[in-house]
Amino acid sequence: MRSEEEEIIRRAKKGDTTAMAQLFQQHYSFLYKYLLKVTMNKAIAEDIAQDTMIRCMENIGRYNGSSSFSSWMITIATRMYIDKVRRRKREQKWILNEQIQGIRKMRWQLESRNEDWSDFMDSLSRLSDDHRIAILLKHYYGYSYEEIGDMLGVPAGTVKSRTAYGIKTLRKEMSNND
Repeated sequence: MRSEEEEIIRRAKKGDTTAMAQLFQQHYSFLYKYLLKVTMNKAIAEDIAQDTMIRCMENIGRYNGSSSFSSWMITIATRMYIDKVRRRKREQKWILNEQIQGIRKMRWQLESRNEDWSDFMDSLSRLSDDHRIAILLKHYYGYSYEEIGDMLGVPAGTVKSRTAYGIKTLRKEMSNND
C-alpha cells in the first residue's frame, strides 16, 4: 500500500470525512466496474456499490491493512451481493409456496362447490406470471397488445411473444393430458 493512501486511511479512521471522501473517490470507479461484471445489472451494481460505501464508512476502523483498500471493498461488496442473491432465492421460494397454496385453496373451493377445476386451469397455474397475465389480459379480458404493454410497462411486441409462448405451452400441456 502506498504511504499516501496509508495516511488517508489513518485520517479516515480518526473520523476525517474529507479523507473518507478521498478514499471513496479513488476507489469507487474500480468497485462499480467490478460490480457491473459480477451482477450484469446496472441498477443492482449501483445499489451494492452505495451499500458497500456505507458499510465501509461504518467499519473503517476494522480495516487492518492486510490487503489493499480496494480488495477490502471488493470483499465487502461480494459478500453483500451473495447475501442479496440468497435473500432473493428465499423470497422466490416463499412466493412460489404462496402461489402453490393459493392454487390448492382455489381448487378446493371450486370443487367443494361442485364446480370444475379443469385441466386448463391446472395448466394455466403452471405458467409463469408473465405468460399467464399476458394470456388472461389478451384472451379473457380482450385488451389489445398495446394496452397490455402500457399496463405492464413493456413493449407490445413483448406482450405478443409472451402470449404466443404461453399459448404454445398450454397447448402442449393440454395435449399431454389427453
